[in-house]
Amino acid sequence: MASFNKVILLGNLTRDPEVRYTPKGSAVCDLGIAVNRVYTTDSGEKREEVTYVDVVLWARLAEIAGEYLKKGRPVFIEGRLQMDSWDDKQTGQKRTKLRVVGESMQLLGGRPGGAGGGAETTGDNRQTSAPPKPPAAAQPDEDEIPF
Repeated sequence: MASFNKVILLGNLTRDPEVRYTPKGSAVCDLGIAVNRVYTTDSGEKREEVTYVDVVLWARLAEIAGEYLKKGRPVFIEGRLQMDSWDDKQTGQKRTKLRVVGESMQLLGGRPGGAGGGAETTGDNRQTSAPPKPPAAAQPDEDEIPF
């Protein structure tokens, strides 16, 4: 049977990123994101519902988040769902938590101070932004397009 695990989130950070390092030196960053949904009830009343999502980022992506993100800033995350399970030390009960493992991130809202836009960052250290438009001279005239 086929399966697909993809999550796309656009929301605001609920707290400052928490970056730490594993014993082998890999960066890990924990984020909290609030995602809002506005809807209208059958009676015509507008309501807003907020979903809080925990996200974990690894390696260079974690370092970038720790450097550039702050509480309240908007962010776009693409990743996958992961179920973590552990034994609670206090109660001895089995605990589980569903969270998103971020595989790419786009910083939104511009830089503090008003300069710049958002660049997309992927887990393999590539940063991309919108592709540049070719200059007008590089675009062929309609008459030159062969059919």
